[in-house]
Amino acid sequence: MSNKVLVVGGGFSGITAALEAAEVGYEVYIVEKEPFLGGRVAQLNKYFPKLCPPSCGLEIQFQRIRNNPKVKYFTMAEVITVTGEAGNYQAKIRLNPRYVNENCTCCGACEEACNTTVENDFDFGLGTRKAIYRPVIFGLPQRYVLEKDKCSESELAEVKKACPYDAVDLADTAKEITLDVGAIVWATGWKPYDVTKLTNLGAGKLDNVVSNMQMERLAAPNGPTKGKLVRPADNKAPKNVAFVQCAGSRDENHLSYCSYICCMASLKQATYVRDLYPDAKVTIYYIDLRTPGRYEKFLARIRQDSNIRLVKGKVADIAQGEGGDVILTVEDAVSAVKSRETHDLVVLATGMQPSVAGQTLPIDVAMDEEGFITGGADKGIFVVGCAKKPLDVMRSAQTGTGAALNAIQTVSGR
Repeated sequence: MSNKVLVVGGGFSGITAALEAAEVGYEVYIVEKEPFLGGRVAQLNKYFPKLCPPSCGLEIQFQRIRNNPKVKYFTMAEVITVTGEAGNYQAKIRLNPRYVNENCTCCGACEEACNTTVENDFDFGLGTRKAIYRPVIFGLPQRYVLEKDKCSESELAEVKKACPYDAVDLADTAKEITLDVGAIVWATGWKPYDVTKLTNLGAGKLDNVVSNMQMERLAAPNGPTKGKLVRPADNKAPKNVAFVQCAGSRDENHLSYCSYICCMASLKQATYVRDLYPDAKVTIYYIDLRTPGRYEKFLARIRQDSNIRLVKGKVADIAQGEGGDVILTVEDAVSAVKSRETHDLVVLATGMQPSVAGQTLPIDVAMDEEGFITGGADKGIFVVGCAKKPLDVMRSAQTGTGAALNAIQTVSGR
């Protein structure tokens, strides 16, 4: 039997599971497909329960990883196949080329020498970045990434020449390694639901209609507007903001389930608006407001703000108004009155979908029709965080701790 643990996914729940196992003496491998550890939390402006910036919680975790030789991590990596059984798994891992080696100091000289710009997927298309870029300013590892196929040969030569530390490695290639492990923690997380499918809500068509994750990036200091919360169409400060709840969730045509975090995310984002613009008005259109446990206190705080209006009603349609404004067709569920409401910025509270939805997994586990993983424990495969069900950061971390204990019991034969 192998007493090593494989953690697939380097978000908050995966990191938690890895550290809990490593700090009691077990060797752990983290495999993350992105160029950085941190997952979705790294894209937030603030997160519950303390409304901390992501660098706060993640930096503590990164320090624990740096200080623990039993944790090894691979970024830009993916699991290709898994064979074997509990206690004796062989996982084949593909390491994709980064084209920047460990000599990188993040001085930025390579980025200055690069002229090619591409859409920034980290900011959900709200901005652009260079073809060689630093993924997250506080990320791990602290190293640039080059999208080699986006640049010409001459530009690549200039980028390599600009680096004073010989960190740009244009000869880098994909590699494969095999890891022998006794247990697997599956922590592949979630992705925002595709808002372009919500055609009646103006997603992808109206510039001043954004998703809740785009809202996080607009408010974030390291986002496309450097924390200036403005309308994408004209960079004007919003004065009348609407949040549309259950945008794609609890809908048989999209996501049939409640995504759990959306109500709390909108309440949190309402404070972003009110903190930056004291005179701004905020309206939250909801079906049900779900703020379990300690979050009821946060809801009570929001209700005390006279500039925040909570309307129980369904938004049926969103259309373009004048001057970049947006017009919502709303049916008030209490008064049964149908009205047209004008706002200058609309945020769609789009739900969370498992990252592996629609994919074929390299592990033999059961999945439900929505893509959440429902089995695996009997095989030494333990699912955590939002790969299992919709959860917030705190509860995702709790599942990581539980999975670490289960993995330890598996590899130790208990």
